[in-house]
Amino acid sequence: MFRLRFFSCILMVGCTLPLLCSSQSQAQNAAAPETVSADASSPDAAASPLHRKLSDKERLSQQKALRQELKGPYKKWLDQDVRWIITEQERKAFMSLSNDEERDNFIEQFWRRRNPDPESPDNSFREEHYRRIAYANEHFYAGEPGWMTDRGHIYIAYGQPDSIDSHPTGGLYNRKIEEGGGTTTTFPFEDWHYKHIDGIGDNVDIEFVDTCQCGEYHMTYNRGEKDALLHVPGVGLTNAEELGEAKKSDRVYSMFGLYDKGTGPGASNQSKDFDVMEQYYKLLAPPPIKFTDLEEFMTSHKILTGPFFPFDVRTDFVRVTDDTGLVPITLQIHNRDITFNTKDGVSRGTVHILGRVSTITGRIVQTFEDTVEVDQPAELLQQTMQGDSVYWKALPLRPGRYRLDIVIKDVNNQDHVGTYARALDVPQYDDDHLAVSSLILADKMEPVPTRQIGTGNFVIGNTYVRPRVSSSAAKPASFHRNQNLNFWMQVYNLGIDTKSKHNDAMLDFQVQDMATHKMLLNTTEPTSKINANSDQVTVEKSLPLASLQPGKYQVTIHVKDDVTNQQLQQSAPFEVLQ
Repeated sequence: MFRLRFFSCILMVGCTLPLLCSSQSQAQNAAAPETVSADASSPDAAASPLHRKLSDKERLSQQKALRQELKGPYKKWLDQDVRWIITEQERKAFMSLSNDEERDNFIEQFWRRRNPDPESPDNSFREEHYRRIAYANEHFYAGEPGWMTDRGHIYIAYGQPDSIDSHPTGGLYNRKIEEGGGTTTTFPFEDWHYKHIDGIGDNVDIEFVDTCQCGEYHMTYNRGEKDALLHVPGVGLTNAEELGEAKKSDRVYSMFGLYDKGTGPGASNQSKDFDVMEQYYKLLAPPPIKFTDLEEFMTSHKILTGPFFPFDVRTDFVRVTDDTGLVPITLQIHNRDITFNTKDGVSRGTVHILGRVSTITGRIVQTFEDTVEVDQPAELLQQTMQGDSVYWKALPLRPGRYRLDIVIKDVNNQDHVGTYARALDVPQYDDDHLAVSSLILADKMEPVPTRQIGTGNFVIGNTYVRPRVSSSAAKPASFHRNQNLNFWMQVYNLGIDTKSKHNDAMLDFQVQDMATHKMLLNTTEPTSKINANSDQVTVEKSLPLASLQPGKYQVTIHVKDDVTNQQLQQSAPFEVLQ
């Protein structure tokens, strides 16, 4: 099981607040409230409202004027756009500024401080931030905009959780053991689980409860708050209460579960009360910036001092729109190369990942940073070491040539670092030309539930596709005979017949033995059988490998469009192991 903290990448919603162009002198003015200490007796200080001491009357007048000024876009930016990520020091500094020029400068510097590449005009942090706001407004509205709700707050600050346990109607609920066991009735609630949050910790659980049953879910550190029968005597009892070992009136809940004055299963949780409060208030604080130590290996090409940390990388290309492609990046790390620490019978390996996509001129256009954790019972560690951990990140990119840099670090062995740098050519999908995505050979492929379409790791559209990664460009992806060969590909810009309003293309599927050049599979299928009315179809096939002998093979999909008289093909090699 591996853990990661960043979620499916969606097309970004840009910042809508216009910023004025700033000069070097303006940038210096923006920093003045925090860094400059002026002599109040000097002529310059007397002329500047930022430097001279104000009378009480002047201060009240300035505060009144400031409140009037901040009714416009600056007030919206401060109170809405960055409400959950701005620090108290930054807020005070912004409130002390006296004109719009200084405020524009401050806003520009605010985003630049958070930009993975401060010199780049593109700011992936800002784009992701506004995407999260848009998502929160769409999904968490509860009589007020989604960004104002507790769920919106946590989503904007920390992104999508790794999993959600949702009970939208409440009702009958079997408590978990740590909550005391037994059966009760609950209000609607959701449990969000984050495998890791920087500055908070691992396995962070956050509970939201709708006690008014009106759609307003609020964050709580009291797991008993969802219990609709909490104050009703004699019903909704815990296991200990049913046995007479505890009293319902003695219950005390926390984010960790139940503890009581009796001998119930949660009695030992009482010592964690301060931890609960600390975590709760940490979640309300602005999130920190991560993995600044790995950036040195990208920006300055720092020399590795320890053994190289090897890993494999695969990149694929899928069309999203005419001018944007989705680039799934798959990393494969051999568990035997990860340093594991064993504690309390659990062996854990942790890897930090930092990735960056830049143009050939060095301008950074995308970054990602995540944590992968591999947890196993200590007695299964040797078996785990024989396997691999796979990480996936999908980035939206415009057509063009880029450079992809990736750095990984073994957290339990600080000198164990690996680097990767390659060219990345994102194809242009023209409307008038037949085109295809990458042909992805996957070790696992299955449809996803409706609510997960387009989101989550390894999800492309409505399908979970986990690519099989080869250890080198010269070596094909390998499968065992007891596995299925799953292959996935999309076809774009099919012609539509003007009379039938259907597409009319044929797909030829071929599997060839590379040693003997013998064709082992050669079947055809019309695109109209997949989706007759669309100019785009998705090919999803599974082939059992039990009948194939160990060796090297190649799968080819040939597309022939009879409407536009265009054709092309896509091939991928693979190896069958015993």
